[in-house]
Amino acid sequence: MKEGIVLRDRQRGVSLLGLLIVGGLLAFALLLAFRSVPAVTEYMAVQRIIKTVADEGNQGATMADLRRSFDRRANIDRVETIGGRDLDIYKQGGVVVIEAEYERRVPIAGNVYLLFDFHATTLGR
Repeated sequence: MKEGIVLRDRQRGVSLLGLLIVGGLLAFALLLAFRSVPAVTEYMAVQRIIKTVADEGNQGATMADLRRSFDRRANIDRVETIGGRDLDIYKQGGVVVIEAEYERRVPIAGNVYLLFDFHATTLGR
């Protein structure tokens, strides 16, 4: 044996406790993501529907027709959080503008919720 050389055995890697903590955080992040997807998908459907309905308004449809059209399209796309009565419809510069503000609560666990505050509009197309 050579003098001056000391070999130490070291373990490298993640301990069981570290693995459980990282796994728990990853599971929680996945839970949040999976619970959030339906709310975001619904918002994208609302945005698409109001743009289509605004185009109908630019072709001469009345406000009542626009609200009914939104309700029909929302029923097809399974939009349940907002209805035609919740839309703000007005003309700006001769162009029909539709806006909708709404909140969506997504349950996480018990009485803990994620709150999404959405604002869909046809402005800025």
